Amino acid sequence: MTVFFIGAGPGDPELITVKGQRLIRSCPVIIYAGSLVPTAVLEGHQATQVVNSAELHLEQIIEVMKSAHAQGRDVARVHSGDPSLYGAIGEQIRYLRELEIPFEIIPGVTATAACAALLGSELTLPDISQSVILTRYADKTAMPAGEELSSLAQHKATMAIHLGVQHLGKIVTELTPHYGSDCPIAVVHRASWPDQDWVSGTLADIQDKVQAKGFRRTALIIVGRVLANDSFSESSLYRAGHAHLYRP
Repeated sequence: MTVFFIGAGPGDPELITVKGQRLIRSCPVIIYAGSLVPTAVLEGHQATQVVNSAELHLEQIIEVMKSAHAQGRDVARVHSGDPSLYGAIGEQIRYLRELEIPFEIIPGVTATAACAALLGSELTLPDISQSVILTRYADKTAMPAGEELSSLAQHKATMAIHLGVQHLGKIVTELTPHYGSDCPIAVVHRASWPDQDWVSGTLADIQDKVQAKGFRRTALIIVGRVLANDSFSESSLYRAGHAHLYRP
């Protein structure tokens, strides 16, 4: 018996891996994050037990896994996006290790990747940014020392900020001294869902644009010069005259 932590992707049911879909359709027990994962992701399943984890606390979720383990039944634990990023699987894994219950993580498409696709952008451009910082806004849960937005912004790398749209004003204030008020920024609401929407602008005008849209939650903030910059070098990989193993 194995607990499979499956990344369902950002919302579009077709953005799940083949392996993830196969396991959902074959596992006799499914535990899915109903507030974030569309039920269409579960289409075709033959499970005899389907549990919405949005209605449970951690200990209750573990009890479902323990019961399945005792009966020798595999569990598809379905999370949104990629379960290794803000998936709260670490605390579940800690319990499973203590209980000696096998588990496996099946990666998924991240919200950041879905937003980049929607915006038609590459997040890493030569000369502009070669790093992507995935972070969140510190609200109820404090950030570790050195991971405050103002500290991360000093790198001027492309940044994806989760759980921050309600605090956009404070975020803009912290980022502007490092990125500049003319730095491109986009706020994407429910990327890849049928009701997806987004707005692009600069740090100087994004607050008014987001307010006009009425975004309150389930939005990701992408900031960086890669969003509106055509002045970058071509990569070495495809440059004529650049030799490598497959192109002497």
